[in-house]
Amino acid sequence: MEKLIIATRGSQLAMWQAEYVKSELQKRFPDMKIDFEVVTSTGDKILDKPLALIGGKGLFTKEIEDVMLAGRAHLAVHSLKDVPTVMPDGLKLAAITKRDDIRDCFLSHKYRNIEELPNGAVVGTTSLRRQMQLRSIRPDLKIKNLRGNVNTRLRKLAEGEYDAIILAYVGMKRLGLLESVPYHEPIDDNVMIPPSGQASLGIEIIDDEKVAEIASVLNDEDSALAAKIERDFVAKLEGSCQVPIAVNAKVSADRVFVRAMVGLPDGTEILKEIIDAPRSEAAALGFRLADIMIEAGAKELLERAEAMAFKEERCERF
Repeated sequence: MEKLIIATRGSQLAMWQAEYVKSELQKRFPDMKIDFEVVTSTGDKILDKPLALIGGKGLFTKEIEDVMLAGRAHLAVHSLKDVPTVMPDGLKLAAITKRDDIRDCFLSHKYRNIEELPNGAVVGTTSLRRQMQLRSIRPDLKIKNLRGNVNTRLRKLAEGEYDAIILAYVGMKRLGLLESVPYHEPIDDNVMIPPSGQASLGIEIIDDEKVAEIASVLNDEDSALAAKIERDFVAKLEGSCQVPIAVNAKVSADRVFVRAMVGLPDGTEILKEIIDAPRSEAAALGFRLADIMIEAGAKELLERAEAMAFKEERCERF
């Protein structure tokens, strides 16, 4: 293949990710010309509402998928946590890159960590998953929506709109922005379980044998297995809008350890489950874990969570 076109969002982090994929591909295919098709997604345009109110994480992928289906790009690079569990006809998730640091990150100009925050401190996040876990350990905190690209969020923090904000550690690290905030600390993933797919890139492609062969060099077997477990779990539980779900699978040579949590956004009711199983059982582990939590009432709890999170606003479905 002489030329490959990669579709990507135009944010600083998205371009870092696309450039990383380009560099990895050119190590294997040095004679192939690789260009970018930069797309502005709906999620990048609507910045005054939580994502869950306007259709959820698919808002970061739909326009990119439309570009691919129109024949203007062969391959797309996504943050895997933004990729819905169902692919449009004609496209497929062909590779999962090696997972980086999965943790969330506490960022503040005033306080060293969550424990140091005073009663009633304002913390910025729009993630229902983060809200649920923050409020379960610090119910006194005031949670305020936080949208925009990474630099916009950091500017709002610096201007004093928030006492602290929570972002993915890996994004801050990739952009070299950690040192721009006086106090930055990764949050132990036993304290705040990450979302499905955090810290891996998802490589979505047109359904083409040659493109699939090219994309396959980016795939990391252990990360792909962990992602399958997490995405299977979410697929069985998730409603039509974003809900508070945390799940993380850790894969070793012979075992798989999976933690999951669902609950109400205010942290007052939470279901947790852990599975430690042989790697030989991993293929069905996500569905198995979902079944256990469904039996314990997870779907009913998530229905209540959605109603609680958006009781004053109707959820729009795109």
